[in-house]
Amino acid sequence: MLLSFVNTRLRDEYDSLEELCAALDVSRSELEERLASIGYQYNEQTNQFI
Repeated sequence: MLLSFVNTRLRDEYDSLEELCAALDVSRSELEERLASIGYQYNEQTNQFI
């Protein structure tokens, strides 16, 4: 659920993970750690977790 939410927001509203985290007041490192725990890494070129 979190992965879908984050990738949708990145696709539709934000140009980078940094922008998304600032807008939602979320720690980038914590978000990346949480998604890494289920096997996903942020890709800056595609602006999504893959």
